Amino acid sequence: MNEPKPLSELIDPGWARALAPVEGKVHELGQMLRSEIQSGNGYLPAGTDVLRAFTYPFDKVKCLIVGQDPYPTPGHAMGLSFSVQPGVKPPRSLVNIFRELTEDLHVPQPSSGDLTPWCEQGVCLLNRVLTVRPGAPASHRGRGWEEVTECAISALVNREQPFVAILWGADARKLAPKLGDNPRIESPHPSPLSASRGFFGSRPFSRANAALESLGIAPINWQLP
Repeated sequence: MNEPKPLSELIDPGWARALAPVEGKVHELGQMLRSEIQSGNGYLPAGTDVLRAFTYPFDKVKCLIVGQDPYPTPGHAMGLSFSVQPGVKPPRSLVNIFRELTEDLHVPQPSSGDLTPWCEQGVCLLNRVLTVRPGAPASHRGRGWEEVTECAISALVNREQPFVAILWGADARKLAPKLGDNPRIESPHPSPLSASRGFFGSRPFSRANAALESLGIAPINWQLP
């Protein structure tokens, strides 16, 4: 059997150092994903996208947006929380995020659900669980990804540079005690089930930029193409 590639060959060097304590767990999870393929279940996102959130520079992260697990619809998940592949119709949670974005910042409606431009500016779009079985939401929860993403978040907290955390929904908000002194923006989840209970009108984008500026960090241009 092929030896698993070291994280340093797969992701940003800063993230590889940050995740060194859980590298063995990542390789175990890789074996779990191979088993899912062998059993005919498969998994999402595509293998090359599973660790995509960690391919952007660790040292440049200035905002963390935590999701739950990948979209279970084939062709949607791309390894970044809430984001979908270019050309894919945005799921309803993302439609609600875009509605809040346009109302908060008075920017045009995005033409694509691809949030890569945010990542390129230091937004870490991190799901708590990085894979899912197609058509089966939450199917990989409790399999070990939580340990990996908790290590990632702890590493961000332990850096010298502060960051702003945007926590949408009860699952994400459970992380609040682990975020140290970093500013947090919390609200219900943008899902259609909860968006009207406090996500709409929460103005997370302008509040994140105000928090960044108060820390002496350049704001994010949240407008998307």
